Amino acid sequence: MLEWLIANLATILITLVIAAAVAAIVVYMYREKKKGHHSCGGNCAGCSACHHGGGTPSDKN
Repeated sequence: MLEWLIANLATILITLVIAAAVAAIVVYMYREKKKGHHSCGGNCAGCSACHHGGGTPSDKN
């Protein structure tokens, strides 16, 4: 088992770093959404897909 860990140490460390980065991004996005910030930039007036006051998808036709 120890030989396998040593042989794959670089892969394990890279995977852990990438997983930590993804987790940090998800936590950041969750906190921003809780604060009321929008991930799309917040320009709801020009967004047909927005439910915060933008137009409906049929308005674009």
